Amino acid sequence: MNRRQFFRKGGALASSAILIAGSSAHAQNHQHDHAAKPTPTDAPKPAESASERSRGLGLWKEAASASPLTQAPIKPQHGQRYTPVITPNGATLPWKMVDGVKEFRLTAEPVVREFAPGMLAHCWGYNGMTPGPTIEVVEGDRVRFFVTNKLPEHTSIHWHGQRLPNGMDGVGGLTQPHIDPGKTFVYEFTVRRSGTFMYHPHSDEMVQMAMGMMGMFVVHPKNPREHAVDRDFCFLLQSWKIEPGTYTPNTVEMLDFNLWSLNSRTFPGIDSMVVRKGDRVRIRIGNLTMTNHPMHLHGHEFKVACTDGGWVPPTAQWPEVTIDMPVGAVRAVEFIADEEGDWAFHCHKSHHTMGPMGHAIPNMMGVDQGSTVKTIAELFPSYMYMPMGSAGMAEMQDMAAMGMTLPENTLPMMTGEGQYGPIEMGGMFTTLKVRPDTPPASRQLLAADPGDYQHPKGTVAFEMK
Repeated sequence: MNRRQFFRKGGALASSAILIAGSSAHAQNHQHDHAAKPTPTDAPKPAESASERSRGLGLWKEAASASPLTQAPIKPQHGQRYTPVITPNGATLPWKMVDGVKEFRLTAEPVVREFAPGMLAHCWGYNGMTPGPTIEVVEGDRVRFFVTNKLPEHTSIHWHGQRLPNGMDGVGGLTQPHIDPGKTFVYEFTVRRSGTFMYHPHSDEMVQMAMGMMGMFVVHPKNPREHAVDRDFCFLLQSWKIEPGTYTPNTVEMLDFNLWSLNSRTFPGIDSMVVRKGDRVRIRIGNLTMTNHPMHLHGHEFKVACTDGGWVPPTAQWPEVTIDMPVGAVRAVEFIADEEGDWAFHCHKSHHTMGPMGHAIPNMMGVDQGSTVKTIAELFPSYMYMPMGSAGMAEMQDMAAMGMTLPENTLPMMTGEGQYGPIEMGGMFTTLKVRPDTPPASRQLLAADPGDYQHPKGTVAFEMK
């Protein structure tokens, strides 16, 4: 046996081992995920067993018709003078004024969320969506929240970063009774400082946040000239463990997540940030995952203008192109969009800009295994994991060409097509599209995607002949 034959045989044995492990995991996951394939308009039937009911399986309801996968923010209501926040692939929570108090309604409930075309998941959220709708108020507002629980277990809401009476802080058992299923609680307080905050449960927190219960809470300055920008975006960073072929997040996972999302969407299913050249742009980022994320912007330098502790004075702001997002923290960065183009915005942990992938697999770099993988796929249709390619993972971009099929309800490890070929990204990745002719913010809140950037002649890297 020569060296090449040895490695080919070794590759076949390794692939077979992965096949067996993958098939076993696939079977085990389906034992614990009985729900039928969901759609946003066709929720699965309720589960029958008590154990399933306790986990919330089968209790998913149809997503609210007012929460499409992509929704522009509401226009400023009467008396508002701030630039409303844009929540890509999300929405803003409406309110009404009652005797001088802004009233909001939040319903904690099961939802069905599409992470990207081809993958749906059973989640929990607010008002038919995860993350929940962005809350926007003005510094000094008196606010009242009616929070109704339609989950299979009790819950609460913590207003992350807000200064408020202790009894309104939302820590179940400590500052208030838990909100039992079917009950509605009222939270009321005065918003005392402007900035960027979040909301999330403090009841069975590990499960409920892993299921998607969280949202952004933006407080605009009382003086609209303070911290004014032309475009204001917000993203929540989220981590998930959803095995291929299943629909429910694994809520006991602590470290080994396989999906990383921005506003519960993964590339290429994430809206781009479309701005006009010369706009002053703010990006607010909240991190409720289990790890830090170095968020990186191409083509521009930004300054860190705000944390969940408050605004950073201009003299203390520092320039960056990457900001490391700690767990449980908020950062807001600002910059002038003065460079035209389609610029990447993403987490710089490379596996966070990828889709689900197999772990604990042998290193197959340098091993010719193309024929082996194809043969195994023909023999075992349920074969679901693919070892690293002999020349890298780029070859996995076209799984069909290698005789591979994608398992049910999951996403490719790398995906996306650009005008020059495969983008080979996923997860926490989107684009900032700077154009000279995008309508200003005062005329249009969320500009339509302008398509691919048309580079001026002589400004694209080229092959030397």
